[in-house]
Amino acid sequence: MSFSDLPTLNATLNGTSAVLLITGYVFIRQKKINAHRACMLTASTLSLLFLVSYVIYHREVGFTRFTGQGWIRIVYFSILIPHTILAVFAVVPLVAITLNRALRRQFDKHRRIARWTLPIWLFVSITGVLIYWMLYRLP
Repeated sequence: MSFSDLPTLNATLNGTSAVLLITGYVFIRQKKINAHRACMLTASTLSLLFLVSYVIYHREVGFTRFTGQGWIRIVYFSILIPHTILAVFAVVPLVAITLNRALRRQFDKHRRIARWTLPIWLFVSITGVLIYWMLYRLP
């Protein structure tokens, strides 16, 4: 695997995390707690792997400029800006707090924050795949 393969790996990790988040949500609604736990711990692990891979890629390669022109450029930055802000300032702390509360069996507190964590984390995971597609597959 080379550094040029990391964006595809990152999109795969993001997409898989999104699927696991949705599946984990369905499981908890069905009261399948062990299945929910497995999905959420796996999604957390994949997101952590994504973060490590993302940092390695951008440390070695730098940043990729978006070359699209016209309306797609507006769409790209309209997705990229909230994705980046939420990924840095919301997802990382929210996931850490939500996971910590679950592991400490503080389920009332876990449930209250998970209602915010899930949609934000899901948005960031899905838009991460869209950003990858626009950067590397659209041109």
